[in-house]
Amino acid sequence: MDKEKILYGIIGLLAGIIIGYIGTNHLNRTNLPAQTAASSDPGNLPSGHPPAAAAGGASDNSSGGGPQAEVMAVIQKANDEPSNFAAQMEAANLYRQIDRHEKEIEFYERAARIKPNDLNLLIMLGDANFNLQRFEEAEKWYERAIKINPKNATVRMDLGLTYYLRQPKDLDRAIAEYRQALRIDPRHEKSLQNLTVALIEKGDAGAARDSFRLLEQVNPNNQSLAELRPRITE
Repeated sequence: MDKEKILYGIIGLLAGIIIGYIGTNHLNRTNLPAQTAASSDPGNLPSGHPPAAAAGGASDNSSGGGPQAEVMAVIQKANDEPSNFAAQMEAANLYRQIDRHEKEIEFYERAARIKPNDLNLLIMLGDANFNLQRFEEAEKWYERAIKINPKNATVRMDLGLTYYLRQPKDLDRAIAEYRQALRIDPRHEKSLQNLTVALIEKGDAGAARDSFRLLEQVNPNNQSLAELRPRITE
């Protein structure tokens, strides 16, 4: 998952045990419609996808079309129908699946102009920007999602991560958001884990110990406990 790759790749050993979950309210991906005509513009095809047959040429699928034609048809439809919310979402989800977050954001932002208060879309925009390490931009979308649903602990935690991971990091804001997530769900494991790490970095040993103990109670098998324990007792 992209968030985990970012977290493990850009912060040190202690912070590397933080794991941010992508928001839980993700949209279900729809099945691609069967198409028989391919777009003549190969630039619309996601990077890494097999090249499609030229317009009017033969496809590599004997039934006509094939997966590449389907993908290109979905993207072409989104480009041809900029006011079609479902088409923008379907194209964005295609790019999401292959980690092309720039293009994913492009289509999600189009969708947001159609339905600016769609909760799942706002979370996805936050996630896509997070995956590109655009933490201030991710913050904006998570904040908008929280205004619509202030009771989503995972989005609150992800908002906290945007403060923790930016440069310079804002430990106080991160800690505040983790604690807000825990007010929503006192047993939210990843919020407890992230809070413990942030408190250790801040030097608040007493609060870190309290958070660590709660994390142990919630999940005695949490993989971060072994790394956190010696730092709690230092």
